[in-house]
Amino acid sequence: MKSQLKNKTKITIQAILIRLLDILFSSLAIIVFLPFLLLIMLILKLTGEHDIFYKQKRVGRYGKEFNLLKFATMLRNSPDLPGGIFTEKNDPRMLPIGRFLRKTKINELPQLLNIFIGQMSVVGYRPLMRISYDKYSDETKNKLYEKKPGLSGIGSIVFRNEEAIINKVKDKETFYKDIIMPYKGELESWFAERHHIINYFKIIFATVFVIVKPKLKVWKKMFKNLPAVPKELEEYLV
Repeated sequence: MKSQLKNKTKITIQAILIRLLDILFSSLAIIVFLPFLLLIMLILKLTGEHDIFYKQKRVGRYGKEFNLLKFATMLRNSPDLPGGIFTEKNDPRMLPIGRFLRKTKINELPQLLNIFIGQMSVVGYRPLMRISYDKYSDETKNKLYEKKPGLSGIGSIVFRNEEAIINKVKDKETFYKDIIMPYKGELESWFAERHHIINYFKIIFATVFVIVKPKLKVWKKMFKNLPAVPKELEEYLV
């Protein structure tokens, strides 16, 4: 009984500490990047369809949906145009600055607001649309249920080039559903069981390395005993 109480207290303290770090990091990032963010907003307002933000329903903590924010990178009705939810390398639906924003992940920066108000954390599983989230197994959903989704996480790091991987296969939808999603679910479940303050910082450092030196695959060295990579993904991830 005492050990269980001690573990619960430890988990609660870590959760409070992580929330305080989320508030600190997101507010500092918003302040530091504000001039750059304003420039991006101005460019988007003057180009394409003049939309600045793109809102999309994603599944978060306790299975509840929230509006995830991104900078607009594609035409408003992209999902209804040829290509659907998958993005091609030279996708004609892409806005003039969209390709740059997606490649550098700058389009994700508005999620700092999602973090600040508590819908997301700096580190966690990648929030998905309901149609994709429902492809996770019940076991994975149960492990993620009480966790917050994150701006970055082990799934986001390992599948940083997910679009490039999908574009290399013929049957994109089947490959995504049968190969990528199950393995991504294993990764997110693995991390959900090990979501503590040390791994919080390790994910942040790994994210920086992946952006600066993506070919190093530093995540393999930083996180031991990750679920084995399926044979179908070895040529892309190993």
